[in-house]
Amino acid sequence: MRLILVAGATDTAKIDGISAAGADSDLLAHTPSADLELVEYGSLVRAPELPVSPTGCPTPAAVTRAVRERLDLDFLAVDAGLSVPTGAPTVSVGAKRGRDIRETDPVPTAPGSFLAARQLGQKLPDDELVVGETIPGGTTTALGTLRALGEEWAVSSSFPENPMALKQSVVADGLDASGIDVGEFAYEPLLAVRAMGDPVLAVVAGLVAGALDDDKDVILGGGTQMLTAAALVRHEGIAGPLTLATTSYLADDVPVLAEASNSLDVELAVTDPGFGQRDDALAQYAAGEGKEGAGMGGALLLADRAGELEHVGETTTKVVDAAGVTYGP
Repeated sequence: MRLILVAGATDTAKIDGISAAGADSDLLAHTPSADLELVEYGSLVRAPELPVSPTGCPTPAAVTRAVRERLDLDFLAVDAGLSVPTGAPTVSVGAKRGRDIRETDPVPTAPGSFLAARQLGQKLPDDELVVGETIPGGTTTALGTLRALGEEWAVSSSFPENPMALKQSVVADGLDASGIDVGEFAYEPLLAVRAMGDPVLAVVAGLVAGALDDDKDVILGGGTQMLTAAALVRHEGIAGPLTLATTSYLADDVPVLAEASNSLDVELAVTDPGFGQRDDALAQYAAGEGKEGAGMGGALLLADRAGELEHVGETTTKVVDAAGVTYGP
């Protein structure tokens, strides 16, 4: 098994009010690079500060690192268009930082990086991959990609209150800038992510496609961004079993998540890590901050499988179907 974290940047994150994945706008750009260092080393190397939200909620990469260390997981960091260097060793697939989706052609490297990532996913010597992402502003670019594909689902937010009106306005401006209608790139996923997405989505989708080509088991560790990557894979015509592993905090934020997962033939596994029982900064997740990211949902599912979540808090992992029926403990 291998844990993979795909990290990159989009200028869409610079829009005021779009992302809480950094204490301020200056530190926002360092978040993906810092997340890679944290999961790789357990501490920062080049990044200036541990990523936190404006109110101090810690990056979910801290949880992913704790699980990685506890389970001794192999780890691969993929540079999918970082805007600042990282001290973690990375594999590059030719992705460059994405521009604001309100500009034309914001992700020109998407087709090439998808293909390179697909080859990587095919060749990795693992039976199972757990793939996560870290990119500020990624839920807005995910929403844009979904609309370009003709998918109607909502996306989550790192804020306690999801600024959906702002995201929808940005996406509308992006569609106008690209001169496309909703659903114009259905079954043309590389055009959809090139016009309305970000480089991380292209790389994650490519990795997943390659892994499925090689009959690997794939867990998408995350929320609506990872579900959007699954949509890209399905619109590419690629079948194969996929699991979306997320937190109860994100699932609560997106009530249609089970229905959306089912529509894409993706199994949904929801883990409640019990952070609300704690008296430290992790309790902010239960209050609606952060919710997910940096592969945390996938890492928590692995920890639960291994019987290790008693070290985090009382937990429950459930598999949820489209009707909202849960299975498991």
